[in-house]
Amino acid sequence: MDTNRHKGRSVVVTGAGSGIGLASAIRFAAEGARVVGCDISDSRADEGTRAIESAGGRGEVIVADISTAEGCAELVGHAIEVNDQIDVLANVAGIMDSFLPAGAVDDATWRRVFSVNLEGPMMLIRAVLPGMVERRSGSIVNVASLGGVKGGTAGAAYTASKHGLVGLTRSVAWYYAQDGIRCNAVCPGGVRTNIEAVPREREHVERLGPIHASARRLAEADDLASLISWLGSDEAADVNGAIIASDGGWSAG
Repeated sequence: MDTNRHKGRSVVVTGAGSGIGLASAIRFAAEGARVVGCDISDSRADEGTRAIESAGGRGEVIVADISTAEGCAELVGHAIEVNDQIDVLANVAGIMDSFLPAGAVDDATWRRVFSVNLEGPMMLIRAVLPGMVERRSGSIVNVASLGGVKGGTAGAAYTASKHGLVGLTRSVAWYYAQDGIRCNAVCPGGVRTNIEAVPREREHVERLGPIHASARRLAEADDLASLISWLGSDEAADVNGAIIASDGGWSAG
C-alpha cells in the first residue's frame, strides 16, 4: 500500500458501507485520497465513516440511493461541495437477483437489479464526466462480475445488467480517451461479502452448481480493493477499456 498513491485526489465510492465498497473506501483514504462514499443503509453508512476514520483516512459515507436520479445527484453534489471535484469514481454497489432464470424472473426483480447495477453507474458516470472532461483527467472503475462475461454464474437480470456494465465501460473508455479519461471494469468471481445471494427456488441455483463448484477460491474484499485502487491511480495510466477478471483463475478454464 502506497500512502501517497492518491494524495490530493477526491474519490467517490458507491456501496461503501460494506464489502468491496467499504474495503475500497478505506484503501483509497489510506492512500491519501479524500473519500465520499455512499450506502443505502443509515447504519452501514455510519459504520463506513467510522471505519475510514479508524484507519486514519479522510472521508465519510453518506446515505444515498444510487438507483435513483435524486440519489446520484445528491452523492455527486455533496462530493463536489466538500472536495471541489471528483477525480476517481468507483462504481462498486451491486445487488443479486435470487438466481432467477429468464423464464422465472419477475418485472420487479429485473427493474431493481438494473436500476442498481447499471442505471446507477450510468447516471453517476454522466454526472462526473463534465468535470473530468474540463480538467482532461479522471478515472472511472466499474465493478462488474464474472457474470458480465459468462452466462452461467447467476440469474438473467444480474447477468444481463453486468454484461451491460461491461459494454458501458468500453463505450466510455473509447469515447473519452481523447479527453484524458480512463474507464475500466473489474470482474470478480466469488467474494466473501454480505451481498444477498439467496436463491428464491433451489432448482434455479442447483443448475448452476457445477459452474460454482469449479471456482478456485473465494476472494476477500481487500483483494478487489487493491485492484480498484490501482486502476484508479496513475500507475495504470495506459490501462483503458480493460475488463479484468479477478477470480483466482476461475474464468481461465
